[in-house]
This record gives sequence, structure tokens and C-alpha cells, in this order.
Amino acid sequence: MRRTERLFQIIQILRSSRAPVTGARLADELEISLRTLYRDMAELTAQRVPIVGEAGTGYVLQDGYDMPPLMLTADELEAAALGAALVAAQGDPSLTAAARDLVAKLSDAIPSDLRPIVLDASTRPIATKTTAPDPFDSAALRFAIRQRHRLHLSYRDTTGAATDRVIWPLLIAYLGTTRYIIAWCETKGDYRHFRTDRVTVLQSLGEVYPGRRAVLIAGWEKANANRPTRSEAAVTKD
Repeated sequence: MRRTERLFQIIQILRSSRAPVTGARLADELEISLRTLYRDMAELTAQRVPIVGEAGTGYVLQDGYDMPPLMLTADELEAAALGAALVAAQGDPSLTAAARDLVAKLSDAIPSDLRPIVLDASTRPIATKTTAPDPFDSAALRFAIRQRHRLHLSYRDTTGAATDRVIWPLLIAYLGTTRYIIAWCETKGDYRHFRTDRVTVLQSLGEVYPGRRAVLIAGWEKANANRPTRSEAAVTKD
């Protein structure tokens, strides 16, 4: 375990314990010697982490301590790097740029010994098919989802027939190289899934739809769980 990870683990152990934690217990849990533990404690004290040690009792982390947000473990950094790479591979230009910016900011903010984990990660996605770009502004769709805006949608279904809908966008779902807009459809009075590459017009009506988004998503999850098949045909009802 890297020292940065070990320091993070010490703080986590102390935060999760209501009683003082002895040095012996910490050293045993981290699989290090007491001498190494004492050096780690000195380093945390130098970083102004409010740890109080009492002889014969153990260590206590004082209340109210907020851990710096970028004290991340190697696995957490690897997960962030992989997630950013997956997003960058999806073909959404604004999210691709955001994913690259995220990796750059992470590499600048973390200790130098952890930077290779982000910049030269041991895991990466491999795409066998190219994701088609959306025929509309994906950033505008994400904004409408966050703001709960009603949308007008012009769409071509599986047969190529054109249809117009008014929807309440809830999520953008990713299935392989295909993206779907998960929405409540006012026209059909039910949840519907729309492939983004079949959308011909997407326009915000500038009006907030009623109801809480979280409640609507829970309703969609329940309705989706009750469907008899998991095939793509069942997912793409429109």
C-alpha cells in the first residue's frame, strides 16, 4: 500500500470508530510496524489533521474534521480515470472535453507519486464500434434534464415513421454504442425510451414539468423491472 493511501486509511479508520483506536490495532489492520505507524501519525499531525493520542488509550480524530476532497486511494483514482475514458469514448463532444479536463485537473491536484495511476492507467475501454454523434446539442439535452424542462421531440421509430412528442426527459441511458433518452411521454401517457440517433428535432419548451424527477425515475425503474423481457426490443418501445 502506498503511503498516501495508508494515511487516508488511518483517517478513515479513526473516523469510523467512536472509541479511541490503539496504535497496535492500527498497525495490525494496516499490516505495518508500530515504528511506521508512528511516522505516519507524525506526518498527519504535520498536515494539521486533528488527531489526539493518549498514552495507554489510543488515537482519536477530533470532531468536525473534513477530509480534503482529493485524498483518494489508488483504486478510487483508477475508477475515476476509467470512468472518464468511458465517457470520452461515447462521442458526446462536450462530455468528451469535460472528461479530458477532469483527468487533467486530477493529475494536477493529487500527489506526484499517484499521477501515473491517472495518466497511465492500467485499465481502459476498447470500442469495437464507433458511436454515432447525436443530431442535436447533447449539452442542451443534459441541461433540460437538470432543469426539468419539457421538450418537443421529432422522432423516427423502428419503421422509419415520423412522430412528434412532448416529453419530460429524465435520463440519458447508454447501451453499448447506443444512447437513449429515458422520458415520460405526454403524448402516450407512459414512460418511453428514444434512441438519440433517431431524433430529428429536439427543442426545449422552456417550461418546467410537474412532479419530482427522482419520483419519476423511481416509477420508471419499477415499470422497467416488470417488463417480461430484457431484449433491446423491449427497451426501445419507440
